Amino acid sequence: MSKVYIIGAGPGDEELLTLKAIKSMEKCTAVLYDRLVGNNILNYLREDCKIFYCGKEPGCHYKSQDEINSMLVKLAKEGHIVGRVKGGDPYVFGRGGEEVLSLVEEGIDFEVIPGVTSAISVMSYAGIPTTHRGISQSFHVITGMSGSALKVNWEGVSKLEGTLIFLMGLENIEYICSSLVSQGKDMDTPCGVIMRGTTSKQRKVVGTLENICERVEDAGLKSPCIIVVGNVVTLNDKLNWFEGKPLFGLNVCVTRSKEQARSLKYNLKELGAEVTEINAIKIKDTALNLEEYENKFSKYDFIVLTSVNAVNIFFDYLRKREIDLRVLKGRFAVIGEATAGALKDKGIKPFIIAKEFVSESLVESMKLVVKEGDKILVPCSKESRLYIGEELKKLGAQVDRVEIYEPICGDIKNVNAFNEVDIVTFTSPSIVRNMIKLVGAEELKKKLCVAIGPITFKELENNGISAVQCKKYGEDGLISELLTIWRNKNAL
Repeated sequence: MSKVYIIGAGPGDEELLTLKAIKSMEKCTAVLYDRLVGNNILNYLREDCKIFYCGKEPGCHYKSQDEINSMLVKLAKEGHIVGRVKGGDPYVFGRGGEEVLSLVEEGIDFEVIPGVTSAISVMSYAGIPTTHRGISQSFHVITGMSGSALKVNWEGVSKLEGTLIFLMGLENIEYICSSLVSQGKDMDTPCGVIMRGTTSKQRKVVGTLENICERVEDAGLKSPCIIVVGNVVTLNDKLNWFEGKPLFGLNVCVTRSKEQARSLKYNLKELGAEVTEINAIKIKDTALNLEEYENKFSKYDFIVLTSVNAVNIFFDYLRKREIDLRVLKGRFAVIGEATAGALKDKGIKPFIIAKEFVSESLVESMKLVVKEGDKILVPCSKESRLYIGEELKKLGAQVDRVEIYEPICGDIKNVNAFNEVDIVTFTSPSIVRNMIKLVGAEELKKKLCVAIGPITFKELENNGISAVQCKKYGEDGLISELLTIWRNKNAL
């Protein structure tokens, strides 16, 4: 049965998306989204969801409001579960009411999912409280769009003692300030302007009603911006928590599969970076290839796992086939701390952990213990290098390389997402190739590219893309490299 969800997606930071919004998006078979929807919001949609961009930019509308209303009705009548994903809250100057009324007229079932409004959240990220004891006991949210044409009671507004918040008002900031002053507001009243709040592009300028226009122009702020007028602005330095984080201002593109991206994404966001997640790789499970080797599981002396995917897919296979783990007599050898951690999560301590995040390092460690005649199982990716198996065979070992998964090219749901990116991270050669397919080599050349290790670095180099190679392999090394890059840039 068709239904339309009018969904508030919050101000930009993905983590301000509500649980109810996520649950609603997971049901949708068709979605219309706006320009100000955060980079990762659409990643919560199901794979087969139809996606339509309805971006509205100053002076350039991809679709008019009437067209959007009609499209919602049309998709619902076609039987879709429709999502209308909007920045902020649908009913705070979001024209959500108009969209709902068009559905009511057609008798279409709907639900409105509130969003975190930028009127409050953006100020919090800028260190400005909406209210504060002894300073402001009320707040008032006013549209700043086409301010000169709106019937705003400037005389009444100028006499309000609380915090004044103007949304979408940058184009009319001179009119707003002059109207307040002309109606009696002290020109020394503190004023702040916040651009692109809660994102890596957040910029803040503070001043007074007398000088804020000049300061905004000097800083080159552009829409969307929030204008806040009131004494709470004076607290912006003391209450500033977001802008002081070490990676604030940096937008990092994480290109791993959805499962593998979680840890890196979380750690980067904790450091203040905005993360644009483009799942350039999806994992196709081919673990049934293990079936013909099941009778040998108890005979392997070593089992080599070179990725988190290999660990998870291998053990998922054992679970689904109801194979007792005690059958595995072999000792485990792994590449990387992440792979070791995934194995430990299965209750197994690796016998060998490669000192460096490369196959060569693992082989060097295994050479110390592998004997002629040892039987070795290597469950791996279809695209993984043959190096480990070939080198171990030279030692006289019997190696069974079994391809238990295949990386395939992912996709990009938000067409604007990559435009915001400053740095792109690469953790495998296949991700390099897939990102070239998704965004093009020329677009990648415009960004700073960081490779997790020498093999990935070489793949970028072979495609004419300059990059920085991490000094230390693995996720920690990647984060350390990003911290160094950003620290050096900000020191200039």
